Amino acid sequence: MKTKFVKPAEKKQQPRVNVVTLGCSKNIHDSEVLMGQLKGNQMEVVHEASNIQDNDIVVINTCGFIDNAKQESIDTILQYSELKEQGKINKVIVTGCLSERYKPELQAEIPNVDAYFGTNDLPELLSTIGADYRHELVGERMLSTPSHFSYFKIAEGCNRPCSFCAIPLMRGKHVSKSIEDLVKEAKYLASNGTKELILIAQDLTYYGLDIYGKRNLSDLLRHLSDVDGVDWIRLQYAYPSGFPMDILEAMSERSNICNYLDMPLQHISDNMLKSMRRGTTKQKQIDLVNQIRDKVPDIALRTTLICGYPGETEADFQEMLEWVEETRFDRLGCFTYSHEEKTHAYSLEDNVADEVKESRVEQIMEVQQGISYEINQEKVGKTFKVLIDKVDGDYFVGRTEFDSPEVDNEVLIAAKNTYARIGDFVNVKVDRAEDFDLYGTIVK
Repeated sequence: MKTKFVKPAEKKQQPRVNVVTLGCSKNIHDSEVLMGQLKGNQMEVVHEASNIQDNDIVVINTCGFIDNAKQESIDTILQYSELKEQGKINKVIVTGCLSERYKPELQAEIPNVDAYFGTNDLPELLSTIGADYRHELVGERMLSTPSHFSYFKIAEGCNRPCSFCAIPLMRGKHVSKSIEDLVKEAKYLASNGTKELILIAQDLTYYGLDIYGKRNLSDLLRHLSDVDGVDWIRLQYAYPSGFPMDILEAMSERSNICNYLDMPLQHISDNMLKSMRRGTTKQKQIDLVNQIRDKVPDIALRTTLICGYPGETEADFQEMLEWVEETRFDRLGCFTYSHEEKTHAYSLEDNVADEVKESRVEQIMEVQQGISYEINQEKVGKTFKVLIDKVDGDYFVGRTEFDSPEVDNEVLIAAKNTYARIGDFVNVKVDRAEDFDLYGTIVK
């Protein structure tokens, strides 16, 4: 009797999860948490892979903040949805702010997406992929940034009533993480080579009110400052109303808390601040900036402004322009107003023409460009501690403690005959300066 030969079944290739991140640093953090959980489930995971594989499960972490960001998210969903139709990838899953805010509409308009999830649905998202949410991995992440710096989210959501902002609709109420959990996360990151923690939240200055009954950012800063291996701690997004001045004391006491503060002020006209529901006034904002500079004289202040908010007159704008000239912020970003449905301001008429909004932004940024150039010229001949972020052509590219990644000054150092590595701290003497770039050489 002949034995029938049966060809062994080919082992099915495990899917690869390709995570695509859109939007702000908070989304970067959330994607890193997702990837850490997937890696902890022994799944292959990559971030924004350039090579598409037919077994890929693509998870798109979307942004729904303003019109341009929403359109980018929709275009990305459509791009990967088409690849799925063509059989070039396996599944498409959408998460993040856009799907939190517009899930029913997205399901109706783009039905071949396999699943839509909101901002707080991580366990359900993992289950759909075939992974388990593992509590023991809390605080562990798979970084998508260079390993020497990390966005460090200390709270989720926002309780502020700002009229123009849709964040509470997508992220919910403010929820602080405990100091114990954050210190544990910081130790994990430091043990894996992270030297800079960039603290982020919708509102850093509200930290602790919900779980400690008081604004407790200064206490958190001191605990994080004590973690071995953390050389820089940076504050990114501090709300001006109710600003806790004791964080400036911590900044002055601890050398590894950067003399840097990102505090979006949005406008200076009392008319605009009142309509924006910012809970402050022109004089209070002027006084706050002066007090901060008095407490920490060499602090770098970054702010962001909005042009074209409903009802913004030419007089309102000129008042803001003059204030920018007088205040001389170290860093400044400016955006056109975006009319967001379900926000308080949506009931107002969006009555500033788009071309006027754009023109006002250009005028603000032209003034700031001149200020940045003058401030940078004052740095020529001085020596700064610089953290090397990357290599670009013939240059090492780094930052001082007064600069955050992507949005601020870069320091360019000629790589020829210079030994340095990404993630190194080096002392750099500034030889020349431009509007937003410094050029220098490494000195001992």
